[in-house]
Amino acid sequence: MNYEKVINHITAWLKDYAVNARSKGFIIGISGGIDSAVTSYLCAKTGLEVVCLEMNIHQNQNEVNRGMEHIQFLESQFKNVRHYSINLTDTFETLKEVLPDEANVHGLSMANTRARLRMTTLYAVGQANGVLVAGTGNKVEDFGVGFYTKYGDGGVDLSPIADLTKTEVFGLAKELGVVASIQNAQPTDGLWEDERTDEGQIGATYPELEWAMRFNENKTATEENLSDREREVLKIYRSFNRANQHKMVPIPVCLIPEDYK
Repeated sequence: MNYEKVINHITAWLKDYAVNARSKGFIIGISGGIDSAVTSYLCAKTGLEVVCLEMNIHQNQNEVNRGMEHIQFLESQFKNVRHYSINLTDTFETLKEVLPDEANVHGLSMANTRARLRMTTLYAVGQANGVLVAGTGNKVEDFGVGFYTKYGDGGVDLSPIADLTKTEVFGLAKELGVVASIQNAQPTDGLWEDERTDEGQIGATYPELEWAMRFNENKTATEENLSDREREVLKIYRSFNRANQHKMVPIPVCLIPEDYK
């Protein structure tokens, strides 16, 4: 991959989209992970206004530190970048208190609620500043295993890196010179207090998932000569892909027959 050309292409695409939308720029949630770091860096290169939000909800301090290190680096490099640190922990706890017990004790439900609170915050601050919410999802997460929160980090205005695999995003990060702490960190969705990794939750690494995605899309590929691990990864990939199709296809609409109207 020609990373320089890809960087220039995405930067131009972002700027053209914002200008055509009559937007001042972009807002991005900074998680301390590679995807938000690369996305915010690309947005900053447009020269348009960039607002970075650090949104703590019982966040692991390592994630907070990485995110702030990246924000400070961007602000030192680009005059068009500024940030807000917004602690949503009390807001999250207040919401939990008014939810029924089956919701507030459900781990995955509450993890996804964190992502949806952040989305709400991004749109509140973004609309007030006349900027677009830039998504940080990559190709494997968005279109392979659906590893994101519906109407959480999946609720965005545009997706600049969604045609890049995780491996390619890491390549862009290296080319851009993203801070080392983020480049070296294990990918995590940041929705759990124990900083569990994506690999730990999914059961496969991103390179393995990328292989499975390519294999699954190859209509002539056969499983005859696959290793046991490859078969296991393919099973994991297909299970996530099947379960998360509701995130990847348009919302179903019940069409009313004309003779009923």
